[in-house]
Amino acid sequence: MENLWRIATGQDPNREDYEGIEFWSNPERSGWLTKQGDYIKTWRRRWFVLKRGKLLWFKDQAAAETRGSTPRGVISVGDCLTVKGAEDVVNKPFAFEISSGSYTLFFVADNDKEKEEWINSIGRSIVQHSRSVTDSEVLDYDHRP
Repeated sequence: MENLWRIATGQDPNREDYEGIEFWSNPERSGWLTKQGDYIKTWRRRWFVLKRGKLLWFKDQAAAETRGSTPRGVISVGDCLTVKGAEDVVNKPFAFEISSGSYTLFFVADNDKEKEEWINSIGRSIVQHSRSVTDSEVLDYDHRP
């Protein structure tokens, strides 16, 4: 959740937030989205990359494709609970939101197809990287004392 606090206050992400993720190579999904600012509620167009449970954004596509560049922001989707349409909330077509329960971020895609593809990709990533059940919490019924 510390990561979301940094996003909300406009601080740059820590290197640990995206360390080991080669965002410039073979992302699960990438493309333009318009993101609402977290502190100042302006809308800015950014290049987004989804890879290995992280949603990273950059000022432009070239930065995202450059090894060693620094993202403008990073969300660990494993900390998020939902991703869903939000046209009615922000009064914009093709809008969707990602929520952690304590914090919600809003995005706008270029069209309905892009919106649905981002929601599906992020939703799959939330499920794959969710921290709701860790390996240590899974009961081992075959090896009970």
